Amino acid sequence: MPDPASTGAPPGSGGPPPAAAPGLLSSLAPLLADWLPTRRWFAGHGRLITGFTLLSATELLPRAADGPPGLLHLLIRVAQATTPAAGAPPGGDCYQLLLGVGRELPPRLAPALIGRPAGGPLRGHAVHDALLDGRLCGLLLERLRLPGRIGALDFHREAGTAIPPRLSGRPLAAEQSHTSLVYGETLILKVFRQVTPGLNPDLELSRALAGAGCPRVPAPVAWFEARPPGGGEPTTLGVLQPFLPGCADGWHLARAALTGRADFTVPARSLGRATAEVHTALARALPTAALRRPQLESIAAGMRARLETTARAVPVLRPYRTGLRAAFDALAAAGRGGGSWPAQRIHGDLHLGQTLRPARGPGRWSLIDFEGEPARPLAERRRPQPAVRDVAAMLRSFDYAARSGPSGGDTWSLEWARRTREAYCRGYAEGGGPDPCTAPELLRAYETDKAVYEVLYEARHRPDWLPVPMAAVRRLAGGG
Repeated sequence: MPDPASTGAPPGSGGPPPAAAPGLLSSLAPLLADWLPTRRWFAGHGRLITGFTLLSATELLPRAADGPPGLLHLLIRVAQATTPAAGAPPGGDCYQLLLGVGRELPPRLAPALIGRPAGGPLRGHAVHDALLDGRLCGLLLERLRLPGRIGALDFHREAGTAIPPRLSGRPLAAEQSHTSLVYGETLILKVFRQVTPGLNPDLELSRALAGAGCPRVPAPVAWFEARPPGGGEPTTLGVLQPFLPGCADGWHLARAALTGRADFTVPARSLGRATAEVHTALARALPTAALRRPQLESIAAGMRARLETTARAVPVLRPYRTGLRAAFDALAAAGRGGGSWPAQRIHGDLHLGQTLRPARGPGRWSLIDFEGEPARPLAERRRPQPAVRDVAAMLRSFDYAARSGPSGGDTWSLEWARRTREAYCRGYAEGGGPDPCTAPELLRAYETDKAVYEVLYEARHRPDWLPVPMAAVRRLAGGG
């Protein structure tokens, strides 16, 4: 296994050899092969790991002899058996690892332990996930507070912003394709676990929205990235933004309303307005395009292909293929009939969990996490798309809340979903966006495509939830 590496600061006295020492990766490989598949953010669940490639290694904090753990930053590529998904990078997915390295591990960090290498430069040392270590998370923030270059990494801070010193970090419990660290009650750092070469939309779009004066999205304070050895666009590794204390995400607020049999149309209408404001600001700040016959036929063909792929993997979907395909055919037919729609940069993975609002009182909705669907190629996530795709995804999220709530999709909760979906669309039109209901072919096609995606996700990760998207499949296949 190759060990190309870049090293940061020199090692401390008595500490392990530099990050570029031969054998670093081969000594960590057995530990990572066992540990990575247990992480929710690992994209290769169910596929055998066949090898690792070390892309860069940087010592952010050398370990002093008999002192507290040091901090090692790695970018590794993971090769796996079986054919990768379309658009996956050659050689496997790339992951960012921040490792604490020390002789002993405090008992409070026992859940963070990855293991002790049996050989190599870290032989006998306790290696742990540094993002679960408040002290090492504080060091990461300090690097952002005092920006500059360390090894393969560049740390940046927005002009005119301030980062308080000596803040330790704590990870949020909910882990997705990233880990979020909260510092005090003022800042939150999103550290991407699976990374793709290039500018991450979460940084790109939030900076564009800040420049456009849109208050619905927390403006970035700082970020860090990796420089490719041969030049080219850096890889975004993490983004620091203001933390919004006292807020709850839209999923928990909607579920609370369902539990209490409470109306949710007023918050949904307000959320529709917020979504339209964000879309309008993105259209002002970044290039737009027009979707005509060739583009619409291509979009419909991609949706049909995803339907067939999912039907092969999830047999319960097969009886509904003809009805679902009709939605995609109608979109292509609209293009052939001269229909066209604008395309722009969008959120790309919008749902109730990506929205925040004060847990008490009316308050203002904020939208977060503009990374898009991590499973999709970065180039696709950065491509202009119809804004109605975000709308369709949010409509699916209201349906999810109603069908997975305590009432289990009874008559009352389904009526709740219908009213809430309508209120969201009204609010979107009031907020300056085009009424989603005036583009029924586009809306139905994207909602159907989203339901197909949900079927595959639930079948793979949460089989008990499969009835939720399958209920939507039955409705959409019947023309609903």
